[in-house]
Amino acid sequence: MTLTRLLLAICAMLAFAPAALAAEYDLVIDKRVVDIDGRKAEQITINGQLPGPTLRFREGETATIRVTNRLNETTSIHWHGFLLPAEKDGVPGFNGFKGIAPGETYTYQFQIKQNGTYWYHAHAATQEQAGHYGSIVIDPADGPRIKTDRDYVVVLSEFTPEDPERILRNLKVDPGYYNYRKRTLGDFFRDARTFGLGAAVKDRKAWGGMRMDPTDIADVSGYTFLVNGKGPKTNETFLFKPGEKVRLRFVNASAMSYFDVRIPGLKMTVVSADGRDVEPVPVDEFRIAVAETYDVIVEPQTPEAFTVFAEAIDRSGYARATLAPTTGMSAAIPAMRPRAILMMSEMGHAMPGMDHAAMGHGASARTAGHEGMDHSGMAGMEGMDHAAMGHDMSGGDEVVTDYPKIDYGMGRPTMAHDMGELAAEGSLNGSGEVYGWSSGAPYGSKVLSYADLRSATPQADTRAPDREIVVRLGGNMERYRWTINGQTFEEAEPIRLKYGERVRMTFINESMMAHPMHLHGMFVQLENGQPMDRLPDKHVVSVAPGKSYSVLISADAPGEWAFHCHLLYHMESGMMQKVTVARLDGDAPAASADKGEAEHGHHHAGHGAGQ
Repeated sequence: MTLTRLLLAICAMLAFAPAALAAEYDLVIDKRVVDIDGRKAEQITINGQLPGPTLRFREGETATIRVTNRLNETTSIHWHGFLLPAEKDGVPGFNGFKGIAPGETYTYQFQIKQNGTYWYHAHAATQEQAGHYGSIVIDPADGPRIKTDRDYVVVLSEFTPEDPERILRNLKVDPGYYNYRKRTLGDFFRDARTFGLGAAVKDRKAWGGMRMDPTDIADVSGYTFLVNGKGPKTNETFLFKPGEKVRLRFVNASAMSYFDVRIPGLKMTVVSADGRDVEPVPVDEFRIAVAETYDVIVEPQTPEAFTVFAEAIDRSGYARATLAPTTGMSAAIPAMRPRAILMMSEMGHAMPGMDHAAMGHGASARTAGHEGMDHSGMAGMEGMDHAAMGHDMSGGDEVVTDYPKIDYGMGRPTMAHDMGELAAEGSLNGSGEVYGWSSGAPYGSKVLSYADLRSATPQADTRAPDREIVVRLGGNMERYRWTINGQTFEEAEPIRLKYGERVRMTFINESMMAHPMHLHGMFVQLENGQPMDRLPDKHVVSVAPGKSYSVLISADAPGEWAFHCHLLYHMESGMMQKVTVARLDGDAPAASADKGEAEHGHHHAGHGAGQ
């Protein structure tokens, strides 16, 4: 073969070779003014973009990401859902990491040990709300399990021109500051006509006694909702050809907003949850909690446009995009569904004047709504402050019990008694508003449930747990103080796990808000009724008001790990703890002296450094 032919052959091979995936990135954190559907504000950007660029890796390679901080405050990047060394997790105050100081460049380097859809974001003060986030796609080492013709990332998020620190201050002064849909006198008369005067009066007295509003489903309203940084008027577009199989990778990068997602006219098939493959589940819609990710596949057969519609659960607005065969097309935007109204039963233990002794919370708890939970050995049950909503418990950092696990499905009610509701969960009032933690989907629709999730591959660890840790989620709305087992981050001792042990963690939500709970560094297996070897992995577990879930944890990642509610202002107001995983010899995880770390860092008072 002549040299010319050899060169031509090499060029031909290179032309048809798959593009190499970059294992290195340079990210610059800065601020600039952005315009979202006519609303302008200075936001944090990454490489000048909002959201930051999608980072793409291949399973097994070594990632090197250099991050330069051009802000006037300390920043960081947390690699959400990643399995990596604790000192590279990106949380200031943990594992010797102090954050990235202004003007510094910090290098993250770690091996990619997984595949799927993930994201990255700041873990410093309220920077995440201001635009400090982006998506990540990791391709499997041996190729995708389900091949598709097109692949798109759909980042759902919020935009507000208001300073996030001011939002937090407003919530602490008045937790209902952003609740623009409080019940009115007209609502009372309507309920009296529908349910009777006595029932309506009883309902108002109960809610008034707790100083709550059943319409306060989301703490913050007034956002413009985004798809890949574009508002509803801009209309992000994803192209397809009829008959193609299209993967949509949904990432909820919001600070505070849950979304109900649907594509009218198209069935979606859920194939991945939190980056982990699950057996395919055909659905009409799904609810995505803050920080969750879901991959869905759609197969449009006709050359028409379809609206990707994600409405906030408080129905204050929506994000939308378009699936279309050509640019410039759009489809009808669905009407917003009526808002939901919380029910008393979703308050769990929060009923004012509730007699716990009469409800079986002592040694005879077998008749209570916890499926045989024995609360007599629990710390923190004494001295409940019902006058301040009854949510703020004074218990210790870790509560261990021996009661059996609970079969939750989509979340079992924490109480089984009659709460004197106006109506049944899922029913409508005279204005079409739905009662309870429901999406209001039409009758017959298939809405994704946690119970539907089944791991596509067998779990490696199917051991029974060695012990159980109960995690009570609560708060005091009057003071906007959110707690885990009655304590804020500053007050609590770490939850200590031994390296290699298997633990069941049971979440009990005793508050009026949903809490998307996130454990750094490890996946948890959701006990959702599937066989032990097919329990789905999750890095975020959304616990609805008044509901409970249990998960299993294999403590296989030594170090210090953040464990918190992923609603930003809940975390900043105390709803965070540290989980430590120590080696079996009893040595505590070392706070490693990371040579690349910044000299100093700033973390908001809600979860400051130095723990």
